[in-house]
Amino acid sequence: MKRKKKSDKRHGRALIKAILAIASVILFVLVTASAARASGLANARAIGMAGAYTSLAKGYYCPGFNPANLGLASYQMRGLQLFGAGFSIKNNSFSLDDYNTYTGARLNEQEKQELLSKIPSEGLLVSADGELAVLGFGAGQFAVTLSALGAAEVNLGRTAVELLLNGNSFADTIDLSGVYGQGYALGAINFSYGHRLYKDADRQLAAGGTIRYLKGFGYEEITEADGRVVTLESGFDGIGNLVARTASGGAGFAVDLGTTLQINRNYTVGMTIFNFLSAVSWNKNTEGHHFTFTFDSLTASGLSEDSLIVTTDTTFPVGAFTTHLPSTIKAGLAKTAGRLLWAVDWEQGFKTTAGSSSTPRLSAGGEYRLFHFLPLRAGFGMGGKQGTTYACGLGLDLTLVHLDLALANFNAISGPSGKGLNFAVNTGMRF
Repeated sequence: MKRKKKSDKRHGRALIKAILAIASVILFVLVTASAARASGLANARAIGMAGAYTSLAKGYYCPGFNPANLGLASYQMRGLQLFGAGFSIKNNSFSLDDYNTYTGARLNEQEKQELLSKIPSEGLLVSADGELAVLGFGAGQFAVTLSALGAAEVNLGRTAVELLLNGNSFADTIDLSGVYGQGYALGAINFSYGHRLYKDADRQLAAGGTIRYLKGFGYEEITEADGRVVTLESGFDGIGNLVARTASGGAGFAVDLGTTLQINRNYTVGMTIFNFLSAVSWNKNTEGHHFTFTFDSLTASGLSEDSLIVTTDTTFPVGAFTTHLPSTIKAGLAKTAGRLLWAVDWEQGFKTTAGSSSTPRLSAGGEYRLFHFLPLRAGFGMGGKQGTTYACGLGLDLTLVHLDLALANFNAISGPSGKGLNFAVNTGMRF
């Protein structure tokens, strides 16, 4: 095949396809890890307030936010959660507007630098989180909920993207070391209890906890990644390796601890430590996998079926291993009475991993009942895993049944300008 002479300007379409192709190799390793996250993502009322819900959660919603709330008489709710689902997907670099702008365009040097400046020093990060709440029950100081949760996250180092963008000369080499990925899927049965420790008129202090039995459905983690992609006159060629460990089953536990203070009838403050203790022992079908991948003639004209080839060279047994869920602290203040409710939450994780960030997060949200049965919600958050978040939601609150919907956008108010979104819906009954 006759090679075309390289132009000084490359197609933006080829660049984005090259980036997505490399990321797809990492995602290939995580196929069995469903997109799920920490409990609370399936609560549409909380999502509509940007997650500021620690001191507002009542009844069967307490396990996901603060079990100590069950110790306050005004927060106890007899009812049944029928269904709840929440899903979030985001990246830290590009919006839909960016994709529409750069795809199909010829990039000059200024545009290349603008595109590169959108990628932070830690690299191109793509994450997906979610939760499915299948059933929940609350009665007095107790609540029991069933849910599925987990997280998936991949990172492509900034150097690889920078060299794809600027390393355009013949035989430039793009090092793929430093990429990582992790994913897990878990089922959880949550038992929560709250107990009042002190009461003086309207002031009450309570403490509580949640014990979670965890059933592991799948875990995958990239333990080694290396390789290179070489820019040629015809496009991109390369070869590399990924080593991962996987499991298809396991079991474990987690413990959350909380405390809450009802200052008076209008204001409540509380704090929760999520995953204060946790351990999941993966012991079913634990394996190591050695993947090889190749790029062959990935060009500006397109990505053919044979351009990206992924093969598994080796599968080998590994022993049982134990993982831990990321621990986080969350504290919140809320106005809990009147037509207008509001809340402010602060969250701090202890490490950055799939589903958690060591960057602190601050969120604030409000709920206004235009009519008694029609609550309207909005919220704003910044920091943490989610970054800047703009949220809104509404509900239908009838005497026995309620339905809530919420949508949150990351890094921008408008959908096309955002770098991801979060959607949640839930419904339940009160007796």
